[in-house]
Amino acid sequence: MRGREPVGRGAFVAGTGAALPAGQAGVARAAVADGPLPDFHPALKDALTFPLAWGNSPIRDFCAWRRAARAKVEETLLVDREDGTPYAPEFRQRTEQDGFTGELVTLSLTRHERVRAALLTPHGPGPFPAVLLLHDHGAKFDIGKEKLVRPWYDGTRLASAQAWTEKCFGGRFVGDELARRRYVVLVTDALGWGDRGPLAYDQQQALASNFYHLGSSLAGLMAREDARAAGFLARLERVDRRRIAAVGFSMGAFRAWQAAALTDEIAATAAVCWMTGLREMMVPGNNTLRGQSSYCMLHPGLSRHLDFPDVASIAAPRPMLFFDGGLDPLFPADGVRSAHEKLRAVWRSRHAEERLHLRTWPDLGHVFTARMQDEVFTWLDRVL
Repeated sequence: MRGREPVGRGAFVAGTGAALPAGQAGVARAAVADGPLPDFHPALKDALTFPLAWGNSPIRDFCAWRRAARAKVEETLLVDREDGTPYAPEFRQRTEQDGFTGELVTLSLTRHERVRAALLTPHGPGPFPAVLLLHDHGAKFDIGKEKLVRPWYDGTRLASAQAWTEKCFGGRFVGDELARRRYVVLVTDALGWGDRGPLAYDQQQALASNFYHLGSSLAGLMAREDARAAGFLARLERVDRRRIAAVGFSMGAFRAWQAAALTDEIAATAAVCWMTGLREMMVPGNNTLRGQSSYCMLHPGLSRHLDFPDVASIAAPRPMLFFDGGLDPLFPADGVRSAHEKLRAVWRSRHAEERLHLRTWPDLGHVFTARMQDEVFTWLDRVL
């Protein structure tokens, strides 16, 4: 019996999903550099029907659906809840700024590691509304919380932090702006950034793989830590626990709506430049196909049940804001449109469409400019 001939890489990987010409069955296809999608990826996408989504699920009671959907997300995190782990905060390196006090606080977000965070508190009597502010990815790992808070505690990071604000935030430190507007602000480093890094770009997949081998998940850890950070804010006497928001840009936006889905401590969410339908994102040329940063947002198996906007909808009918840039290369317009339609349908079903603020800025790309920030700040003042 003749042995099998080896199958070349081009026989099962394609970047465009191009079909074989007629009469060419059995001929290996050429791989395309656009991205390592399996040749049969259209069939895989067609199978993504998101049967647990609100409206698709057989569960008709919304509260029961929320419990079931949240439980499914938590199952795919592969990281246990930390409800019994004390935060045991330690406060130090206090500074007085224009309109607020800055402190570094070290706390336990999990039982495995102590994390240093920046905590800003407005001057005057509290309790105050609060913002869990979540930093982006940006393939920039030397700073994390410093992307959003001026690092009074570390002059060596100031130049890098200022350059990042010029690139993404119109020259502003968003956390400082929120504190001056009388919000308590908490910003932590995700694993790999700032004090918990710096991770090299090409180490991300190896780190995520090692988590999976150890029965855990990099993305799941981030999700659990963010939900725990919201719980820490809610326990501070200086904070009005009924008025806590999650705010983020780019990966921070993903983290914000994800945290709102996982905990009821978050009363409102503002997510800038991270919302799309999964099917529309999985196309040749999209950044997601490169892997690497995707592992910070990848929960294995979740897409067999829920799409991204379905997860965000677990937080309905609480107030949520989604901003997207019309020129953003990371999120195709059809994916943003599809996600917005799903979100709108959920909030409408709860008779709460006025609590959902969806906007695409046609002249902007992947940024969180000063005018976008001002609109978010005004919205937070109104809904909290």
